[in-house]
Amino acid sequence: MSEKEKGNWGVSRRQFIGQAAGAALAVGAAPQMAHAVSKSANERLGVGQIGCGGRGGAHMQIMDWLKDNGGGVEIVAVCDAYRGRLERAAKRFKAKAYMDHREMLADPRVDLVCIATPDHQHGYQALDALRAGKDVYCEKPVTHWRQFDLTKTLAEEAKKSGRVMQIGAQGMSDSAWRQIRKLIQDGLIGQPIHAECGYFRVGDWGERGMPIDDPNAKPGPDLDWEAFLGDSPKRPFDVSRYFRWRMYEDYAGGPSTDLFPHSLTPVVYMLGVGMPSMAVAAGGKFRYEEREVPDTFNMLIDYPEKITVAVLGTQGNDYQATGGRGAPGRVPVVRGWEGALTVQDKEIVFIPADGSKKQPQRFPIETPEDATAHFKNFVDCARAGDVNTWSPMDLAFRVQTALQMGALALRKGRVAHFNAEKQKIDV
Repeated sequence: MSEKEKGNWGVSRRQFIGQAAGAALAVGAAPQMAHAVSKSANERLGVGQIGCGGRGGAHMQIMDWLKDNGGGVEIVAVCDAYRGRLERAAKRFKAKAYMDHREMLADPRVDLVCIATPDHQHGYQALDALRAGKDVYCEKPVTHWRQFDLTKTLAEEAKKSGRVMQIGAQGMSDSAWRQIRKLIQDGLIGQPIHAECGYFRVGDWGERGMPIDDPNAKPGPDLDWEAFLGDSPKRPFDVSRYFRWRMYEDYAGGPSTDLFPHSLTPVVYMLGVGMPSMAVAAGGKFRYEEREVPDTFNMLIDYPEKITVAVLGTQGNDYQATGGRGAPGRVPVVRGWEGALTVQDKEIVFIPADGSKKQPQRFPIETPEDATAHFKNFVDCARAGDVNTWSPMDLAFRVQTALQMGALALRKGRVAHFNAEKQKIDV
């Protein structure tokens, strides 16, 4: 990709136009009505962006495209704890600038909030936004690996508030997962028993993929270090920790919480499973030594429904083995007593199990993954008051709990169990 093809935040122009082409996709689930945004169909919804770095820039590019292409939104406010990023975003999108997200949430022009900050801040900012009466698009992971209690509180608040919430697992825009879920419910594979998924790539997107905006940056009026730290351990300012936070376990979790939400979310959705019962994990720093978080992570999750899910991955090699679609993600395989379902190129494939009387089948995928459509799904749901987004908070709660269990299991070298009665993780 040439520099000319990149936007200010590194989004490929070709990728962005390709994503935008599918932005008119409709919501597939039956609506569960919540609090609709109180604006007419002809009025634009005001968007407030919290976090103006690389991923936040992608959010704003998509929302700005929707503004000019019938999406009915406009970026009215931006927030970042680093003034350099904040001022660039405010100037580009002609938005009001805030360094404190709570002040932005008090802006009556803000109807929708998009969050793209470090992992350990997501949950608190989303909670504040819901309580301020805003609808929320929150990047994955919805919380940090050590924040199970916050994850539970956020799920409860999202349900109680009736606000619309979409998690940034944009792969859920792919209709394949809704189609496979229906095939499973219809009994095509029989009783589900096993699934596998994962994420493979070369590169950690930490030390090599997160640029330091200003090596001479210091905490003060232009950089709020205390706001960045949030509930993480209090440490002296470190320019690498601030700009390359994905490397550090205080703020990120490596593959388990950074990448695996993309892989596990469709599988949990397709299977329709509830909370996990047990998780084990293996891995570590096998290639990238400068970081604190693992670069290789593999876990097994058991569910009370008598299903095991394997989630596999490394950032040291990008071969995914199950072929053809969704690289660098490992294409999910769902196995049942009577057969298996997976995806090859533009088709869903059914493979009968040994001894099954069923025949192989193929089903065309109706619509592919489209990040712009994922945002439009959120906007449309917010306008209609429909909480059934493609990637809602109740689904994220089940996914994130399993991934938090895996992260804790690897960190402590033990088996993690979910206590359903007390709603807590035991390791």
